[in-house]
Amino acid sequence: MVTEKAEIAQPGRKPSGPLRRGWTTGACATAATKAALIALLTGRFPDPVAITLPKGETPSFVLARETLGDGFAEAGIVKDAGDDPDVTHGATIIARVAHASPGTGIAFRAGDGVGTVTKAGLPIAPGEPAINPVPRAMMTAEVEALCAEHGIAPDFEITISVPGGEALAEKTWNPRLGIVGGISILGTTGVVHPFSCSAWIHSIHRGIDVARAAGQDHVLGATGSTSEAAAQALYNLPDFALLDMGDFAGGLLKYLRAHPIPKLTIAGGFAKITKLAQGALDLHSGRSQVDMEYLLQRALAAGFDRSLGERILQANTAQEVLELARETGVDLATPVAELARETARRTLQDAPVAVEVIVTDRKGNILARTDFE
Repeated sequence: MVTEKAEIAQPGRKPSGPLRRGWTTGACATAATKAALIALLTGRFPDPVAITLPKGETPSFVLARETLGDGFAEAGIVKDAGDDPDVTHGATIIARVAHASPGTGIAFRAGDGVGTVTKAGLPIAPGEPAINPVPRAMMTAEVEALCAEHGIAPDFEITISVPGGEALAEKTWNPRLGIVGGISILGTTGVVHPFSCSAWIHSIHRGIDVARAAGQDHVLGATGSTSEAAAQALYNLPDFALLDMGDFAGGLLKYLRAHPIPKLTIAGGFAKITKLAQGALDLHSGRSQVDMEYLLQRALAAGFDRSLGERILQANTAQEVLELARETGVDLATPVAELARETARRTLQDAPVAVEVIVTDRKGNILARTDFE
């Protein structure tokens, strides 16, 4: 018996009011697993099905799919990420629970659209399905509790599938992390907090772990695709050495401080690198701003005409300041890059990491490049 109950929702846009939180793929997989096991043991699907999250919350999930077969049951839940622009929002997370041989315990399998780990350095060993430790623990706890209620041994095979997951994974960090074939089943709390930085920073950390496990001695953290391509053209690093730093320079540098890699290249546009030079570690426009007085002082030190100083102070953007300096023959990008390197070195403290900073323009031309230090 197969029952379809819901259409896949479309990702929402950020609303103007309070943001609605959602649920991780791990929470959805756990709820689907519990529902499937209950159906396998009793012949009936609970709908909705409630689970217990790591912090004690007990949300309920409506089933989108039910399949009861000979020796197995499947349940599917449409992931609701709340108001977060999550790539997996609206995806159906399906758990298939089947009887396994006595004494084999609980085994996890990657179904269609769920990735398989191929590189060392991640919390899951190569060859295993990309189902992270906390979701595994959540599913295991629900299965063991149900088995205890029914007086049976917890010997089951759990296969998690996400239709369309392989295409969704191309929009994530999975390809660079060596996770092939689909998305990862993630979550440490079970809850998605809208527009949270934690997932991005977590992926930076996992990228560093993979690079270290592979013995990679040089990684690249860029603020965007243009600067990444410019720096990559110099080095041709393997994909797993390209860390999606984005605005989170602090998340990258602080993790490298504790988990060093010998060489780090930071690449970015002039405005982002200026913020790093100023000492900002979060380079997002909503959380740090370019200080025009700071740029004026750097320009004057580089030989800028003091009589034109007011033009810098009245400039609307860092790009405007850069162009003004270039028009008057002043190299402003190089001192900014060197000062950004100083910020990086201070953040790394005594970690054995040599840092290089590259500044690019909007077309990817390199404007400044420091030595490694």
